[in-house]
Amino acid sequence: MSEAKDRELRALQAALAAEHAAVYGYGVVGGKIGGGQRVEARTAYDAHRARRDALVREVKDLGGRPVAAAAGYALPFPVPDAAAAVRLAAELEDRVAGVYADLVRAAGGGRRALAAEALREAAVRAVRWRGESVAFPGLAERAGTAPPSAAPTA
Repeated sequence: MSEAKDRELRALQAALAAEHAAVYGYGVVGGKIGGGQRVEARTAYDAHRARRDALVREVKDLGGRPVAAAAGYALPFPVPDAAAAVRLAAELEDRVAGVYADLVRAAGGGRRALAAEALREAAVRAVRWRGESVAFPGLAERAGTAPPSAAPTA
């Protein structure tokens, strides 16, 4: 496999891992919020599941073995109530945007376009949850440090 394809496959796998974590995280979010926000959380959950499934196909198309979801994930902070659940949803979207920014850099052609669309969708969802935007969503450089990845709790 060429170095470029290997880099693209690693970025696809990272995006897939982030989508697994987002699906898990939205399960937590949905359990803590109510009303109209629950509808928004369900919509995001479904979008992340669809992206996850598409990434599985993309990884296989490149000859890779898709990374599996962990049984559980460590949350970046406790989520005891609806306000924390909203913060978690915004954090999940920021993390997903970051890996899609990496995939935009690593991929070409159609995969790059799909990654850019996924980055845009995550940034829009983050704005909805947070109520404000950032200048360059998905770019860790904007904060000076990269956000930590959701770590499996095996």
